[in-house]
Amino acid sequence: MSGEKIVADALESGEGVLRLAPAWVPRQFCIPGRRIKLHPDDYYAFGAHRGGIDERWFASTTKADNGPETTPNEGLSYVVFEDGGELHRILLKDAIEALGGEIIGERLMSEYGGWPVFSKFFDNKNPIPFHLHQVEEHAKNVGRESKPEAYYFPPQMNNYGADFPYTFFGLEPAVTKDQIIQCLRDWGKGDNHITDLSRAYRLRVGTGWDVPAGILHAPGSLCTYEPQYASDVFAMFQSMVADMPLSRELLVKDVPGDKHQDFDYIASMIDWELNTDPNFFENRFMEPRPVRPVEEMKEAGYIERWIAYRSKDFSAKELVVLPGCTVTISDSACYGFILVQGYGTFGKRKIETPALIRFGELTNDEFFVSEKAAKSGITIKNLSGTEPLVMLKLFGPGNPESV
Repeated sequence: MSGEKIVADALESGEGVLRLAPAWVPRQFCIPGRRIKLHPDDYYAFGAHRGGIDERWFASTTKADNGPETTPNEGLSYVVFEDGGELHRILLKDAIEALGGEIIGERLMSEYGGWPVFSKFFDNKNPIPFHLHQVEEHAKNVGRESKPEAYYFPPQMNNYGADFPYTFFGLEPAVTKDQIIQCLRDWGKGDNHITDLSRAYRLRVGTGWDVPAGILHAPGSLCTYEPQYASDVFAMFQSMVADMPLSRELLVKDVPGDKHQDFDYIASMIDWELNTDPNFFENRFMEPRPVRPVEEMKEAGYIERWIAYRSKDFSAKELVVLPGCTVTISDSACYGFILVQGYGTFGKRKIETPALIRFGELTNDEFFVSEKAAKSGITIKNLSGTEPLVMLKLFGPGNPESV
């Protein structure tokens, strides 16, 4: 069966809703927080030399950039389709290339040539090193795309806060470029103390942050849902985290080769205005915003809130269907979703939140909803009489409904 035929049949059988397989990603510089439901024996399924699996990527057409040993399709989502007892798999990237307009709509296809975002869980026992994602100007110097992102801390994924549930964001307003350069020069001396120049914010479950490209940040140890632009570009500015030294290669991974020792160039990747914003909390923190009056939604059997809404490049919602309720929800754009609590049906699809996942196993918790299906409305049934059904929904740029 051809790839286009598989996609067409999958779309038809699911009435515009595609089932996706889990995409696991290891990180050599991180220790897994063990909250993403992967089996305890499988956190090093890529091999201990690759690091532990601390990320699961959703609705991804972007390959992970994990160094020379990155596996061929690491980070990429697969569409899975069962037909007559036979299981078919095709990359979501290839599915969109084959039938993009029918999946993501003509607007995104004409403006971006594909699905330009993805989301993930990142789940770390320790904080992530202080780093930034290059703005467009610097990302293009290495043939890459910029990477704005946002964070949301789902209650369902955070039964404990791990070692450091605080995130360093930005720089104190009085910090100078020379101070940054001195930290970079001190890389080989152990801790280069760059977070001394920043400010840590305590993370609160059920809230989030907006993190444009160019902002230095060291994400804390809550399990995080992260909508982002489709890129894996970064530069680590911290030489040691949680007593673990980092290779300087992680600083210059996405820096032109002739600039690896150019401290002025490396420091210029910092968006100084955003990093030293005296109103950083007011401008970057995100309390969830209901899409309409809460009591009105409860009466209809659900609660839906915007959880990422400050970026022009993506947006995200949390949808809660109350116990025993059936609702029909319409959206103005295609989206990918991950189910984080409950079970029921989503259109013709059975959906359920797994308690434990073996590496390589399929699940019924992740799907992609075509633009046509989203606009037509999906009938969702919560088949539990006691537990809410909760999903996190990722939208691409230009969602007409975005607040």
